[in-house]
Amino acid sequence: MDWGKVTYIFFSLMSLTTTAGFIYEPNAVALFLAAGVNVISTILKIGVKNLLAAELLASSLVADLHLIPAFMVLTFTGDERLSIALAIGAVVANLFSIALALIESAKSESKDIY
Repeated sequence: MDWGKVTYIFFSLMSLTTTAGFIYEPNAVALFLAAGVNVISTILKIGVKNLLAAELLASSLVADLHLIPAFMVLTFTGDERLSIALAIGAVVANLFSIALALIESAKSESKDIY
């Protein structure tokens, strides 16, 4: 088992679920946690060397660039609707990231078999 892969998939899923949690119950603490976990996920993806590494990193950066402004908007302006809209964009980017990770895993498994 590749523990590096387990770790970055764990943080990718954790980022997705914490962001979904914020959408369900919008508050600044939940959004801060979602953004923090997503930044950790992005940092972990920097060292990944696989077939879709650039796409994985790009999708994680997109989620960062949704969650960080969402936190700032919620904290400084209190605009909950805009912060939820930005968080939904981060969820879409994280879903794309998970899909890419699944595709990459399927490709690497088929390569190992042959």
